[in-house]
Amino acid sequence: MPKKYMIHTATVPHRFKAITRFGIIAWEEGCLKCPVCVKKECVYKVYERRGLDAGQMIDSLDNECMNCLRCVQGCPKELIHKSINPEYQALGDVHYTPDILARLWYQAETGKIPVSGAGYPGPFSGTGFDGMWTDMSEIVRPTRDGIHGREYISTAVDLGRTPRNLAFDEKGNLLTEFPPLMDIPLPIILRVPSFGSFGEEVIKGWAMAARRLGTFLALPLERTGGKTAEYFPHLMPIISDQGKMPSIRVDTVRFMEAPLEGKVTDRAKKAFPSAVLSIHLPMVKGVEERALRVAASGASVIHLEASCDGKALDDSSRPMKDVIRSVHRTLVEGCVRDEVTLLVSGGIAMAEHVAKAVICGADAVIVDFPILVALECRMCRRCTRGLLCPVEIEKAPSSWVAARVFNLIGAWHNQLLELMGAMGIRDARRLRGETGRAMFFEELDEATFGSMGEVKEGYELL
Repeated sequence: MPKKYMIHTATVPHRFKAITRFGIIAWEEGCLKCPVCVKKECVYKVYERRGLDAGQMIDSLDNECMNCLRCVQGCPKELIHKSINPEYQALGDVHYTPDILARLWYQAETGKIPVSGAGYPGPFSGTGFDGMWTDMSEIVRPTRDGIHGREYISTAVDLGRTPRNLAFDEKGNLLTEFPPLMDIPLPIILRVPSFGSFGEEVIKGWAMAARRLGTFLALPLERTGGKTAEYFPHLMPIISDQGKMPSIRVDTVRFMEAPLEGKVTDRAKKAFPSAVLSIHLPMVKGVEERALRVAASGASVIHLEASCDGKALDDSSRPMKDVIRSVHRTLVEGCVRDEVTLLVSGGIAMAEHVAKAVICGADAVIVDFPILVALECRMCRRCTRGLLCPVEIEKAPSSWVAARVFNLIGAWHNQLLELMGAMGIRDARRLRGETGRAMFFEELDEATFGSMGEVKEGYELL
């Protein structure tokens, strides 16, 4: 049995003060000037240490408050209130919501799983992965309890093509030639985001994290070299038809990607003949048939890419989980599923998305924007408009970048272990396509209420 893969995290503080969900409003008008003010009785002394960050215009009171609400309840004139911070509500976008950003910041800082003492406060269904529930029926097993279990739980996955069968000669010698095949200790590959305020130093930090995690960092071929040259064994160059081939050793590149274009694919194979090649396919109409043709032609890895909000690129009403399931079923019906590795990207924003994407049929996922959010990015997109980054990500040292990303993926890895332990699955390869251990809202809704037909206003149900 291989050594148990563990990600040992350590606290990595923020460079800037995080924007908190709640803020304190203290009205001075009407104050009774009590001899013993509730502010002086604060057990955390937040009012005594109160200050203003002039650079960010953030009140330290909001960041240091522990939400005990003692001052709110104890003020005789009810002059102190806790309120939703409007700046917090303005963070992110529809997919990367303020709550998701706050969770990612917490995980990147502490490396721990975010836990709510009051239970889960959100909705139990929604679009995309939110309409998918996992089966936790094995959670009572004391020997298979995720992180602390006595049974070994493997999160390793294979990258590359596996032969359909083996051939031997009369003497028992193996005749089958094996194509290049690798394995990574967790089903997560990092990728440089499509936008963001970062330079070579930040990319170097991401490459350092990829090497420390034992996985790969995908990035355009033209951005390799320089400060990332020593990390080539853990880089996944994305080759296009325009970028120049840098002068690098051929044997240092183990994994690469190219679009489904003959000239580019041939160019990639010629440049790095010993590397595993991933064929990039956008999630658009007809991707199932294209994936089947690519797999049948002998491709090792197929990369399906969705939009950054987790939907098909040409149909915003179709979530990526449905596309993954459809492609997976098509490959199974074509009897080639076990021969090819399926990667997916786009919209992977939380740890649960990793597990759910694998359950839908992926072998591994490619993560981009969460590793940018780990650096305190607020997804404000100011950088796309030529404006300055409010948290100056481009000035972050590579060691800090690597540590933050290492913490984030460490927290995600622990959550994957917890989920697999609760599902009674000991190998991530076994989790792939295991839709029987999951429930889908659309299917349950159809099975329960589909026979009722269409219900219109004014109809009475008996």
